[in-house]
Amino acid sequence: MTTVLPTGSGKFGYKVTLSKGKGWRKSYSVSGAAFNICIQKELSWSCSVSKLLQTQTCSSSFHSALPKTLRSRPQRNGITLCLGNGTTRFFDFAVIGSGVAGLRYALEVAKHGSVAVITKAEPHESNTNYAQGGVSAVLCPSDSVESHVRDTIIAGAYLCDEETVRVVCTEGPDRIRELIAMGASFDHGEDGNLHLAREGGHSHHRIVHAADMTGREIERALLQAVVNDPNIHMFEHHFAIDLLTSQDGEDTVCHGVDTLNTETQEVVRFISKVTLLASGGAGHIYPSTTNPPVATGDGIAMAHRAEAVISNMEFVQFHPTALADEGLPVKPSRRRENAFLITEAVRGDGGILYNLSMERFMSLYDKRAELAPRDVVARSIDDQLKKRNEKYVLLDISHKPREEILSHFPNIAAECLQYGLDITRDPIPVVPAAHYMCGGVRAGLEGETNVKGLYVAGEVACTGLHGANRLASNSLLEALVFARRAVQPSINHMASSSDIFQAIDGPSNLWARPVVPSSLNGNVVGDILRITGRVRRELQSIMWEYVGIVRSTTRLENAEQRIRELEAEWETYLFERGWEPTMVGLEACEMRNLFCCAKLVVSSALARHESRGLHYTVDFPHLEESKRLPTIIFPCSSLDTTWSNRQLHRQPIC
Repeated sequence: MTTVLPTGSGKFGYKVTLSKGKGWRKSYSVSGAAFNICIQKELSWSCSVSKLLQTQTCSSSFHSALPKTLRSRPQRNGITLCLGNGTTRFFDFAVIGSGVAGLRYALEVAKHGSVAVITKAEPHESNTNYAQGGVSAVLCPSDSVESHVRDTIIAGAYLCDEETVRVVCTEGPDRIRELIAMGASFDHGEDGNLHLAREGGHSHHRIVHAADMTGREIERALLQAVVNDPNIHMFEHHFAIDLLTSQDGEDTVCHGVDTLNTETQEVVRFISKVTLLASGGAGHIYPSTTNPPVATGDGIAMAHRAEAVISNMEFVQFHPTALADEGLPVKPSRRRENAFLITEAVRGDGGILYNLSMERFMSLYDKRAELAPRDVVARSIDDQLKKRNEKYVLLDISHKPREEILSHFPNIAAECLQYGLDITRDPIPVVPAAHYMCGGVRAGLEGETNVKGLYVAGEVACTGLHGANRLASNSLLEALVFARRAVQPSINHMASSSDIFQAIDGPSNLWARPVVPSSLNGNVVGDILRITGRVRRELQSIMWEYVGIVRSTTRLENAEQRIRELEAEWETYLFERGWEPTMVGLEACEMRNLFCCAKLVVSSALARHESRGLHYTVDFPHLEESKRLPTIIFPCSSLDTTWSNRQLHRQPIC
């Protein structure tokens, strides 16, 4: 029995559904997505996900529907075929993203077939490359997996899936050893062993690092290995537009991805037996983020449009200490595309936070002071700034020996010195900035999703590890573990997939091709770019003002309304100027994805009536044990009419 109770909100088709079964369910249909929060005392993430996301082979009905001549074609791995006004490429595996998750996965599956690594900019331009702190792993005899598990769950405000946490913490050390074997160079102490740092939320020293440029070193080692692998083909400056999917009964099946070569303005279609989504997060829904410019939520938005299940989008981690340009002696000559991160390790190494009156304040908020988890530190800084009407606080490490500071934090020291700040003598001006999405595409223990043939790893995924707040340096660890765990099921799926995906004139033409706006004159395109830039800044402003570190129901509802109006205004402008639903351009498609992710964050935040981890709301300021459940967003495309939530190939060609 299902009872639908309208709430009168009318926002994005909001409703409450109560279903009788194994347990009552609250369902929130918001922004074209159904939010299911299962009200049960015991909820195993991995158990429920494995049932929901059971991987199956490509449908036989889809195969048999094609002409027999196409089904018998020989395999064409990595061959380029020109079709119509675009290019089609065939691979066994398509990997979207060139960070640690995508590259580590590519290196393993390349032993079993051809691999396309599709990356939006240069291969090194990923969140991995900007990760300063390190990778957490139990590598010290005095440490234990149990301790790492406990620290992760506490930091995640008890919303983590314990089985997932245990798997990641147990397998983490082997993933580190594999990186070292591949040539990654990490810092060692005087005793010759790996130097293990400590960061906020950790009870032990367990952070493997390469000074304060760990991500860069890991990326270097992985890229070198990829370059040397003849089965891996790197496609730079290919912006992923939409996943290519078909329906087999109730199942959605992924067959690859459409991309835009942003250098040639050519649409390139990748047909693949298996697709790994490792495209990173969505930090640029906010005006200030530590993420590189490529982090516009493309993967999450594509997966949502492809009817993948999304989870926990309300949990946006704001790093408490990004460099505050306003507090530098010499101001940067131009606005940064992304905020410069001051790693958690500075506080782990003894850094102290002060307000501008040089009063130490963290002990007023948490007994762990500067070593409290990120959500606590970010809210504390936010409170200080609002109470004192100031724009930044100060992080001081200058009491430590100069040689030690320069040895541990050479990158930070060099960056600050460009602007007249010597961190061995002066405190660093810092302010919170959007940093990491703890939510994303819901994944099982092998990176599988509810879309057949689609796997996820890294920040784009929601595995259950982070819960309501990510523990410092667990992100690279999660990416390594899940990239490796997704390998065997991917190989199995590839081996059981039929050869129809290699047909020249078969499935590759089942989807309408996106087109570049060559029919529009230069002035129109210029106007669209200018308006899109303004709309992007306005969306970011709304998200920071209403969906930031501290939230309220009223502010979230205001954000919901303003985003809806802004998106409608932008879409109307585009289509009145001649833009068509199948047209693609980098800026417009990024804007489309930013709108999609922003709506998912707002809708998820409205659905959680408690404060937990990164989601703090003044209307529900306490933890509620009955609400210690993930927010699950099921697709409900019939309620959605916006461009940002529709696959391009599902739209008629105008």
